Amino acid sequence: MRLFVIGLGCLLALSVRAGADVENIRTWPAPDHTRVVLDLDRPTEYALFVLGGPDRVVVDLRDTRLVKRVPRANPADRLLAGIRAAPRKRTGLRVVLDLKQPVRPKSFLLKPNQKYGHRLVIDLHVKASDPDTAAVRKPARRDDSPGTLRDAVVAIDAGHGGEDPGAVTRSKVQEKDIVLAIARELARRVGRVRGMKAVLIRDGDYYVGLRRRMEIARRHDADLFVSIHADAFRDSRVSGSSVYILSRRGASSEAARWLAERENASDFVGGVSLDDKDGQLASVLLDLSQTATLVKSSELGERVLKTLGRAGKRHKRRVGRAGFLVLKSPDIPSILVETGFLTNPSDAKRLSNPKHQRTVAQAILEGIRDYFDDNPPSGTLFAAQRHTIARGETLSHIAARYRVSVKRLRAENKIAGNMIRAGDVLRIPQRRSN
Repeated sequence: MRLFVIGLGCLLALSVRAGADVENIRTWPAPDHTRVVLDLDRPTEYALFVLGGPDRVVVDLRDTRLVKRVPRANPADRLLAGIRAAPRKRTGLRVVLDLKQPVRPKSFLLKPNQKYGHRLVIDLHVKASDPDTAAVRKPARRDDSPGTLRDAVVAIDAGHGGEDPGAVTRSKVQEKDIVLAIARELARRVGRVRGMKAVLIRDGDYYVGLRRRMEIARRHDADLFVSIHADAFRDSRVSGSSVYILSRRGASSEAARWLAERENASDFVGGVSLDDKDGQLASVLLDLSQTATLVKSSELGERVLKTLGRAGKRHKRRVGRAGFLVLKSPDIPSILVETGFLTNPSDAKRLSNPKHQRTVAQAILEGIRDYFDDNPPSGTLFAAQRHTIARGETLSHIAARYRVSVKRLRAENKIAGNMIRAGDVLRIPQRRSN
């Protein structure tokens, strides 16, 4: 009888336990920081401090226990060497993050969302004094001196990443992996085109804040920003690719508005507040420069949407407009490409296929290249491939000068015969590679 009473008392003690459980610990290494996430079954109080000799970050959680084994750190992580955990003061838990170098930590608690429960997020940032970081953060400088041609820079943004998987297919393939594969393929193809250079905003499985994505593009002096996603919708019959640009007045349709709200929610998934402390300044900057940028974004979007039709069905035949936060660079033409609907079984199967991913990447490249042909950024090879006709010049003379055939010169400029006028500007075709 006594054993029964003792056992019942233990069960009651467990049932009324008010403390939190750490159900999992996840890490996401990125080039300039590492994110450590503690998944909790409920919120808890914690204290964080940094120690040296050796460098480590210590997190003390009040009335908390660990219910799963501590994972090993990623050997490729440049900041995190290992993770340790042990009980502290009978009911608490101490988690120690052993470091490979000094860091600047930032921590915050997140409330549950549709993908995760309560979380304690610890971001380990490389200190600004780190010479490697200084080199990464140093703004790119263009050499616009006479006679020097620079590459046209395309910033390629793979949506989501890290603990934000984006949409998920029925077979559990995640959007973040599909769009990263397409982004990498597009970057490879951009790099093979003479006069073009690609910058990958995300080149691994980690999360990048939406405003941070714009900052990276600007730091590399990008001429274009292309954000790649895979769509999702409540109706699984909806399929096809689409292209969006920023709408200053709001979404152009209910579906576009719903989609923009869904993608913008990624910043909450990533633990970054969408509140802009410099909102007034940002508004002024947008009013000054975004009108012209939106015109260019629209033209870029039309070119890419047209070439996407060669890769398969298009969901819409016109460029959509929605309030995507990631498209709000006031000075860089920006588009968001939805490559298909992962909620549609046929689209999901195609987008999971590397062959189709290559087809999509090539279609986007052709749209970008068409845009640069008609809108060459100053100081680039695309801008140099123009010839102003002088008096007495003939098509054959110009063709010989640039080592192209008269036939190609006519085709490039839509010239039917041999008549040209002094002062007109001809586009000079260049050799293209796929």
